[in-house]
Amino acid sequence: MTTSWGDVTLTRHPEDPRDPLRAWDAADEYLLNHLAETGTDLSGTVAVLGDRWGALVTALSAAGAGELVQISDSYLGREATRANLARAGVAPGAVRLLTTQDPPPARIDVLLVRVPKSLALLEDQLHRLAPAVHADTVVVGTGMVKEIHTSTLTLFERILGPTRTSLAVKKARLIHTTPDPAAAPGPNPWPHRYALPADTPAPGLPGRTVVNQAGVFCADRLDIGTRFLLGHLPRGLGRARVADLGCGNGVVGLAVALAEPEAELLFTDESHQAVASAEENFRTHAGEERKAEFTVGDGLADVPAGSLDLVLNNPPFHSHQATTDRTARRMFSDARRALRPGGELWVVGNRHLGYHVTLRRIFGNAELVASDPKFVVLRAVRR
Repeated sequence: MTTSWGDVTLTRHPEDPRDPLRAWDAADEYLLNHLAETGTDLSGTVAVLGDRWGALVTALSAAGAGELVQISDSYLGREATRANLARAGVAPGAVRLLTTQDPPPARIDVLLVRVPKSLALLEDQLHRLAPAVHADTVVVGTGMVKEIHTSTLTLFERILGPTRTSLAVKKARLIHTTPDPAAAPGPNPWPHRYALPADTPAPGLPGRTVVNQAGVFCADRLDIGTRFLLGHLPRGLGRARVADLGCGNGVVGLAVALAEPEAELLFTDESHQAVASAEENFRTHAGEERKAEFTVGDGLADVPAGSLDLVLNNPPFHSHQATTDRTARRMFSDARRALRPGGELWVVGNRHLGYHVTLRRIFGNAELVASDPKFVVLRAVRR
């Protein structure tokens, strides 16, 4: 990526030379060009929210920025940032890498926001950052035109102050907000809590209240794909070690814990918001004494080979705005490695995604457990 401060080489995480998707786009370029052309003072604390693969902080590290802080919900994005900063020769620790669950900086002089896919996550984070913003803070958001809606601008204006947008350049747009110290945005509505419906098809779950941190998929209701999987979970697991892979708010793993009192649970997701939700839900309903592990990471990449008996998975098929099966393929491959011989991967997915083909390629087998007009549940066995 070419910037006013020099070229930077950027990759996503994990690196894959076959991946056609870049680690930056026109929205990142537009924001960086704007900062350079306007001579924005970067000598204070510069907080960058939602920097997807570290393109913004990597470029700004060459611009002589003062204290650079990245705030991200994504484990994969943060690992990409580490690699990109190291490649650019930035010393470890020179950029503070915070998660969306960490306390934000006490004072922010420049706030740069890469608009996330989740409007809820944007709302939550703007509420969390607002106390650190002062009257002279420079606030600039960026995103592709299709990512910025009236509702997006309304959040900036309601929480921080008067907001306007720029002209579009290469289908990207900037958001300019003038902080208003007198703004009264009201309380942060996140995290959100709701009761699982009475017809939830899993023993022990109906009527229980679950929590979703902002940005977790299907934050205000039970996802219909998850609902379908809940109605077809394996039974009689005994002391099995079970992973809820891509756990979201952890409802699937919680259902197993409630139905299988001896099972040992692992909840893993690349989202800090998701794992925080899953842990709170598990501790609330399964008890503090119940054994479970909660990991923010790259799926099952760090799980010892042959250590799991069962993996349950509702894989995503988007990477930000791009539709791709790359994440699902990696999840399936990692599951096969982590399962013991005879261990099983159970997957729920939209019928049209053709996961049975991918599973047969990776596992050598795939069995249809259940189907309806929209979803299938598939079972693959580690031979």
